[in-house]
Amino acid sequence: MGRAMGDLFMLWVAVGMYSATFSASAWSVNNFLITGPKAYLTYTTSVALGAQSGIEECKFQFAWERWNCPENALQLSTHNRLRGATRETSFIHAISSAGVMYTITKNCSMGDFENCGCDESKNGKTGGHGWIWGGCSDNVEFGERISKLFVDSLEKGKDARALMNLHNNRAGRLAVRTTMKRTCKCHGISGSCSIQTCWLQLADFREMGDYLKAKYDHALKIEMDKRRLRAGNSAEGHWAPTEAFLPSAEAELIFLEESPDYCTHNASLGIYGTEGRECLQNNHNTSRWEQRSCGRLCTECGLQVEERRTEAMSSCNCKFQWCCTVRCDQCRHVVNKYYCVRNPGRTQFPGKGSAW
Repeated sequence: MGRAMGDLFMLWVAVGMYSATFSASAWSVNNFLITGPKAYLTYTTSVALGAQSGIEECKFQFAWERWNCPENALQLSTHNRLRGATRETSFIHAISSAGVMYTITKNCSMGDFENCGCDESKNGKTGGHGWIWGGCSDNVEFGERISKLFVDSLEKGKDARALMNLHNNRAGRLAVRTTMKRTCKCHGISGSCSIQTCWLQLADFREMGDYLKAKYDHALKIEMDKRRLRAGNSAEGHWAPTEAFLPSAEAELIFLEESPDYCTHNASLGIYGTEGRECLQNNHNTSRWEQRSCGRLCTECGLQVEERRTEAMSSCNCKFQWCCTVRCDQCRHVVNKYYCVRNPGRTQFPGKGSAW
C-alpha cells in the first residue's frame, strides 16, 4: 500500500471520487457504499473516522512489539488472501469494529444525526437502591447496528477465516458495551443526595484499547477443518459465527493460525522485520518503560540498540509582531534517535517464543 493511511480512510468518505484511484488498495470497500440505501451515506464520514481511530489505537498498543500494526495489515476482508488468520488479524478486526461503533455512538448522542439521539429507553426506571435511570445514555444500540452494517458487510468469504473475522468484529463491538461506565448526578435538599439519576457513558477509547489488548494477549486458538481453511473463499457453506464457535467465547478474540516470526524480513508475507526500525527518540518525555521496551524489541530479535545523532530544524525565538503575525527563526538542534541494528560479528537469530 503506497498511499498514506489517511488517504485510505478517505476512500470510505468519498468512495465515488477515489474508487478508481485506489482500486488496487488492500482495503476491500464493499459495494454497499455505492449501491446501498442512500440514507446510510450519512454515516460514511463517521465510519471512516471511527476506523481510523481504531487503527491509531492499534499502533499505540503495539508500538513496542515486533508486529507494530503496519500499514499493509490494514484491510478488513479476506478476498485477496494477503493476511493470515493470526491473532494480529483478530485484533485489527476487533479494534476497527469497536472504533466505528464508538464514533457512531458518540455522534449519535451529540445529535449529529437526524434520526438518532440519546438512549432514553430506561429513563424513570429504578436501577438500584437509591438511584434511577435518567439523563442521556449513549445510544450503543444504534452505534452497534451501523458498525455491523458497514464493517461486517466487507467480509465476503464463507470459510473459517471469514467466520473468524466476523466473530472478532463482534467481539470488538461487545468491548464497547463492556467498558461503558455509569455516571450519576445527585438530587436532594441541600445536596443530601437522597436519590441519584444515572446514565451510561462510553469509556475513554484508550481504555477500550487496553481491554482489547488484554483480550489479544489471551486470544483463543480455534482448531478447524484445515481443508476448509485452505480452500479460502471458494469453500461452500453459509455458516454463522454463532454456529462455528462456542457461545461462551463470544467476547474473546480468536485466531486459527500461529503468527509468523516478525523479527525477520519476509517480503512474501509483508513482514518488514525489526532490523533498521526506529524504536525511540530521546526527549524529556521518554519513560524508563519505553527505554526498556526499545531494548527488548531489539534484543529479542538478536539485534542491538544503536544511537544516531542527527540535526533537525525547528521554529524558535518566535515573536509576535503588530499586527498580527508571528515571526520565528529556524534553529538547528541535535536529536538522538535509536534503532535496532545487526550486531557486528554476530548472526541475527529469530526471536524466541511468541510474537507477543
